[in-house]
Amino acid sequence: MIALSSLPPLSLYIHIPWCVKKCPYCDFNSHTQKAELPEQAYIDALLEDLTRQLPQVWGRRLHSIFIGGGTPSLFSAESLDRLLSGIRSLIPFNFDIEITLEANPGTAEADKFKGFFDAGINRLSIGVQSFNDSHLKTLGRIHSANEVDRAIDFANKAGFQRINLDLMHGLPGQSISNAQQDLLRAIDSQVSHISWYQLTLEPNTLFYQQPPSLPADDTLTDIQDAGESLLANNGFHKYEVSAYAKQSSLQSQHNLNYWSFGDYLAIGAGGHGKITLPAEQQILRYSQFRSPKDYLNADKPYTQTSHAIDINELPLEFMMNAMRLTGGVPEVFFNERTGLAISVIESQLSKAETKGLLVRENGWLKPTLQGQRFLNDLLEIFMPEHFKMPKQIPVTKVE
Repeated sequence: MIALSSLPPLSLYIHIPWCVKKCPYCDFNSHTQKAELPEQAYIDALLEDLTRQLPQVWGRRLHSIFIGGGTPSLFSAESLDRLLSGIRSLIPFNFDIEITLEANPGTAEADKFKGFFDAGINRLSIGVQSFNDSHLKTLGRIHSANEVDRAIDFANKAGFQRINLDLMHGLPGQSISNAQQDLLRAIDSQVSHISWYQLTLEPNTLFYQQPPSLPADDTLTDIQDAGESLLANNGFHKYEVSAYAKQSSLQSQHNLNYWSFGDYLAIGAGGHGKITLPAEQQILRYSQFRSPKDYLNADKPYTQTSHAIDINELPLEFMMNAMRLTGGVPEVFFNERTGLAISVIESQLSKAETKGLLVRENGWLKPTLQGQRFLNDLLEIFMPEHFKMPKQIPVTKVE
């Protein structure tokens, strides 16, 4: 039994699954565009999907919206305007809501970006991956480095003040110097946020089936260390494992809600959501049908799977997200967002502290530098098999 005493912020994730070309490293639910996109039918489905989920979140407001994919910028500005207007008519927005759209530099158009901004999108996340044309070709990207510069220029002229660049490192044939050059180009572009991820070979991808030659582990470590120093020296504060912002107000509010174990609705093919249900004393995870064809089938429900998170999994679920944050989270979040008392994981916290992976300071839980670098080692301590929940779970009384 858990006792949920409060509700976390609520976000909305919208998945638009089509892209021009499937990249060989991509394990997201994306489908190559083979015909005219069914924009209007898909938006109708998205709004109906959201309508069916509303009873679970009556009285709550949206803290953030993230439109991802796929390549959601393939949709017209008019279609996204209709989508956001429809959502606004169904559920209230916070006055300072963050609305992010993922965009591909290869499909960037000046008028389209201006239309996105006018539709209410106030943050653009541009999928750069690299400024090196050779590396872009290896990654199967459809754009060039010059097209990245053009897309950033379009975004600035459209009015976007919050722009993120997605970059990858540890690429096939990439040297430390190559990785530094990518970051320098991103820094010189004057954007406010950079996401910098290491390439990993995920199952069900072409790269996994036909692995390219990646840099040696020592080189990967050197790339990471040199890159973090370069970003820090240029005013980019690392606030999450792979996220860097010029200032705290420019951090991704949507992703912060994920990492703080907040709630998020999900609509669209393959979307994954998490919702706190106080009346049922449950935290629900669910996923929508992955196939766009199945998702658009009006005779079927949109949700394919749904389950309450097992009480024994809650500590790991919470820590898996919270320990990605460099500054950690308030200890009270553990109780508020899992319904469990912090005493449930007291021995695990002590073990993590002893190993130098975590610290408890002024009511906060924070990963150490070593804890973030070896995050899997930290999380392994909170695996359900390493501790036994008491028969009477300590909870905080709901007033």
